[in-house]
Amino acid sequence: MPVPPQPGEETTDPRRRIPRTDHLLAHPSVAAAAATMSERVVVGIVRAVQDRARIGEILPEQVQDEILAALGDRPAASLRPVLNATGVIVHTNLGRAPLSSAAREALQSAAGYTDVEFDLATGARSRRGAGARAALLGACPEAEDALVVNNGAAALILAVTALAGSREVVLSRGELIEIGAGFRLPDLITSTGASLCEVGTTNRTHLADYMGALGPATGCVLRIHTSNYRVIGFTSEVGLRELADPCREAGVPLVADLGSGLLAPEPRLPDEPDAATALRDGAELVIASGDKLLGGPQAGILLGSSEIIARLARHPLARAVRADKLTLAALEATLTGPVPPVLAALRQDPDALRERTERLAAQLGGQVLPHEGRVGGGGGAEVPLPGWALAVEEELAGPLRIGDPAVVTTVRDGDCLLDLRCVPATEDERLLRAVTTAREVLAQTSR
Repeated sequence: MPVPPQPGEETTDPRRRIPRTDHLLAHPSVAAAAATMSERVVVGIVRAVQDRARIGEILPEQVQDEILAALGDRPAASLRPVLNATGVIVHTNLGRAPLSSAAREALQSAAGYTDVEFDLATGARSRRGAGARAALLGACPEAEDALVVNNGAAALILAVTALAGSREVVLSRGELIEIGAGFRLPDLITSTGASLCEVGTTNRTHLADYMGALGPATGCVLRIHTSNYRVIGFTSEVGLRELADPCREAGVPLVADLGSGLLAPEPRLPDEPDAATALRDGAELVIASGDKLLGGPQAGILLGSSEIIARLARHPLARAVRADKLTLAALEATLTGPVPPVLAALRQDPDALRERTERLAAQLGGQVLPHEGRVGGGGGAEVPLPGWALAVEEELAGPLRIGDPAVVTTVRDGDCLLDLRCVPATEDERLLRAVTTAREVLAQTSR
């Protein structure tokens, strides 16, 4: 705290010594900061520091230095990059899929004016997102057409609204799922004005259940992949191939919401459904997420027949849920670029992970332990990904989270576990320094 005036010293109100706002804004460094952030933000920082001086928290002579420090430390956005050392690849709380270098470059290129809906050759308006659409069809040739919206839930709402309207959506009781934060897909479906026609039971649904429900009131049949849990034991479900002919004969669209975002089979996840197989098996429309196993930006991807995609694209709701230019650019670059970080992490060699972890342990100490990674994000439920983790002091978890770089770990059985599966090898030195710094912080606070 500032030292109060002593007897015989200047007793004039010290607040009069606080520099004026206009003088502070004219300082060269403050003026330079104003070039990279709004005037409103800069003035807000100046006045906040002046207020600290008015209440005696700092001396008036400290105001300018405090302002310069605040401006220098302020990032462009409040979101902080983190090193994901949890072993969970598609970590919803950490933003799901990290983008590839190609996707990041595409975002930068698309940040200004672009030809997102403009034909440079003719000067006429063009179809929005043509590049992303072409990339999707190239990656999933089983689809006749594609449409991109802003997320998976939006894709499902658009599909149900356009195909069912106020009619029935036939859905197995075993697929009435709830995902994170209390979000329930049955509530989402009925919010469109459609009604649910539930068939079968929680653990067993048969083809006869679907066929008995098909009729004039049926808008579509929906299959939802139970991506974040498994029902095992005395179970039965109907595959898309079995449902395709009855739906086609009834003139009812068969829709498959896959969720996790695989466009083609993935050997590491043999039981995870993919868009190509679903379309070959008879689904007329497939819904997937862009920021899960596809490894791209948040997006809802719709793949299917030309007729159905055209119906969805013409619906007024399509305008409300359309993807922006940044999403389209990043999605196209993800599909046409190198293997994205999500798939690279999924396909990590356990032996290579162990070698990296042992090198880290040799410099930091701690114990190398077997550690199973996870897909996360509602994909590959209960599928272990064999790997390794470095176990260090449990008390390091907190300082690591608030350090620079921020490192998110797993705390288990009295240890802080560092799993390198999702940490690029180029970041190993930063991770090493982060742990070293966290130990120094702990040592200082314990004195």
